[in-house]
Amino acid sequence: MTTETPPANTAQVKEKISQIRELPAALRWVPATVTVLLMMMTLDYLFNLGWLTFVTGLETQFYYAVVALLLPLVFLLWPLRSSQQEQSIPWYDYLLSAATLIVGGYFVYNAVPILERGWAFAAPDTAIYASYAYWVLIIEAARRAGGLPIAIIAGVFSLYPLVADIVPGPIQAFPSSLSETAMYHTMSTESIMGVPLQAFAGLVIGFLVFGVVLQKSGGGKFFINLAFALLGHVRGGPAKVSIFSSGLMGSMSGSVISNVLTTGVLSIPAMRRIGMSRSFAGGVEACASTGGVLMPPVMGATAFVMAMFLDVPYSTIALAAVIPSILYFLGLFIQIDAYAARNDIKGLPAVELPSVWQTLKEGWYFIFVFGLLVWMLLVMQREAVAPFYATALLLVLNQLSKHNRWGWKDVTETLSSAAKLFAELIAILAGVGMLVGALSMTGLSGTIANDFINIAGGSVPLLLLMGAVTSFVLGIGMTVTAAYIFLAVALAPALIQGGGLDPMAVHMFILYWGMLSFITPPVALGAFAAATVAGARPMETGLQAMRLGSVIYFIPFLFVLNPALIMQGEPLMIVAVFIQAVIGIILFASAMQGYLMGVGRLGYGALQEIVIRALVLMAGLLLALPGGGMVPFSQWELIGLAAAALLPGVALARLSQRHHQRSLTANA
Repeated sequence: MTTETPPANTAQVKEKISQIRELPAALRWVPATVTVLLMMMTLDYLFNLGWLTFVTGLETQFYYAVVALLLPLVFLLWPLRSSQQEQSIPWYDYLLSAATLIVGGYFVYNAVPILERGWAFAAPDTAIYASYAYWVLIIEAARRAGGLPIAIIAGVFSLYPLVADIVPGPIQAFPSSLSETAMYHTMSTESIMGVPLQAFAGLVIGFLVFGVVLQKSGGGKFFINLAFALLGHVRGGPAKVSIFSSGLMGSMSGSVISNVLTTGVLSIPAMRRIGMSRSFAGGVEACASTGGVLMPPVMGATAFVMAMFLDVPYSTIALAAVIPSILYFLGLFIQIDAYAARNDIKGLPAVELPSVWQTLKEGWYFIFVFGLLVWMLLVMQREAVAPFYATALLLVLNQLSKHNRWGWKDVTETLSSAAKLFAELIAILAGVGMLVGALSMTGLSGTIANDFINIAGGSVPLLLLMGAVTSFVLGIGMTVTAAYIFLAVALAPALIQGGGLDPMAVHMFILYWGMLSFITPPVALGAFAAATVAGARPMETGLQAMRLGSVIYFIPFLFVLNPALIMQGEPLMIVAVFIQAVIGIILFASAMQGYLMGVGRLGYGALQEIVIRALVLMAGLLLALPGGGMVPFSQWELIGLAAAALLPGVALARLSQRHHQRSLTANA
C-alpha cells in the first residue's frame, strides 16, 4: 500500500477554517506576485545583495516595505464578515486595500526623515494624518485576519495612552495626546515596527516559506508513508503513525492547522479503518499536530518572537524545547498504546503498508534537507538564512526527483499559499505591536510586573497559576503569537523578578499554555480542523484531544520548577531529571487510559478502576515532579511517596484481573 494523495478539497477546507475568500480570476496573480516581491526584498536585506537598496538600505524602511506590501492583501482575502466569504469582493474592500497600499507607501518613502528627524515625536501634519489612517486600517486588518478579540484588545490598549492619567491607580501613567500616540505607534520602533514585526521580517519569513514549500513538494506524504512503513503494523498503528508523521511534519512546517490538513487527511481514515471512533481519530491528529509545532527545529512564529524578546539565538530556544516536546509525544504515544491494548485494536496488515526502502528511495532528500536545516541552526547558528538555503536545496532536489516534480501550477499555488500565510501574520503582529507600543509609551510595561506580584502577594505558585490561566484565556480569544507577546511584556517580568524563575522557563511556560487553546474546548482550533477532516463533532473531538493531550497541562510546571528539563543545568542533572520525568509521564498516561504496560488493565468495574487509576496517576505526578525549591519535599521523598501509591495500585490491579479471570472461567 502507498497512501493516497490528499483529497483536492484540502485547500478549500483550509480556506473555510481560516475564512479566506477566493479572489476573482483577474486578481489571482496578486498573492503570488506579492510573495515574489517579498522574497526579493528579504533576500536583498538578509544577504546584502544591493539589488533593492531603495527599500532595504535602511532597516526601518525594510520593515515599512514588508507591511506596505502584505497588509493590502488582508482586505482582498478576508471579507468584512465571515458570512460574506462566498461573495465577490465589494467596492469598499478594494478601496481599503488601495488606501492601505498608499498609506504604507508613504511611510516607506519617508523612512529616512522619520528616523533622522525624529518624526515619532514631532512629525509634519501629513505624517500625522497618515498615522491616523494606518492606525485604523491595521486594527481592522487584525480583526479580519485574527478575529474580534485581537482587534478589541489591540484597539483598546492602543488608545490607553490617551486616558492613562484617569484610569485606576495601579495602571495610571502619564497621558499623551491623540497625535503623539499616533506618531509613536506608526513611526517609533517600539510599536507597530517593534519586536514582533522585527522577528517576522528578520526570522519568520524564511521559515514560513520553507514550511509551505515542504508541504507542496510532498513532504507530508513522505513522512506519513515512512511512519506507516515503520509503525503501521503495530497495535493502534495508524494512531502512532499520526504522532510520528505529524511530529516530523510539524517540526518542519510550524503550523498546527496546515499540519492537520496535510497529515490528517491520510492518518484519520486509516485510524477509522482499525476501529477508532471519528472523534478519537480527530483528537489524536489534533494533539499530534499541536505537539509538532512545539518540536524543534521549526516551532512556529511564536518561538522566533521569543528569541527576539529574550535576545538569544533561535537555536537556544530550539534546544530548550527538545525535552518538553519528547515528554509530550511520549505521553501521547503511551496513551494511544494503552487505548489500543485495552480495546484490542490491531495494526494494519503488513501487505497493505509501503516498503521502508521504497519510501526512503523516493523521499530521502527530505531527511537530507532536515539535516541541513538542523546543522545550520545548531552548529552554524545562522537562523536568519538557514531556511533559505534549506528551501533552495529542497527545490533543486525536488525537481531532480521524478516523484514530486513541480509544474508551473505548483509554483503559483505555493507562492499564493505563502502570501496568505504572510498577510494573516503581518496583520496580527502589527495589531499586537500597538499593544506593546502603548505599554512602552506609558512606561506601564515596567510597573505592571510589580502589580502582578502584589496581587499574588509574592507567592510564586499563585503567580504561576495566574500565568497559566491568563495564557490559556488569551490563547482562546487570540492567536498563540498574539497571546504570547502580550504576556511576555505584561506577565513574564513578574514571574522572573517576583518569582526568581529562569527567564527561558517562564517564556516557554507562557508559550505552552497559550498553545493549549488548540486542543481545549470551546475554541480548540486544531481539534476543529481535525473534526472537519474526520467528519466528527467539533466539541466531542475537542474533549478527546483534551484528554489525550492531558500531559501538556502540567509539563510547563515541571520545567519551570526545574529548568534542567529545558537544558539549563549540569549534564548529569539534566539526564537524571529527564529519566525520572519519563517514568512519571508513562505512569500518568497509562492511568489516563486504564492500562499499564507489564501490568495490564487497571481494574474491572467502576469503583476499582477509579481507585487503581487514581493511585497510578498520583504516582506518575509525584515521580515527574522535581523535588526541592518550591516543592516542600526532597527528590527521594517524592520517589518514596510515588512508590507508596504505585505498589498498592499495581497489587490491586493484579487482584482485580485474577478476580475477573475467575469470574469468566466460572461463567464459562
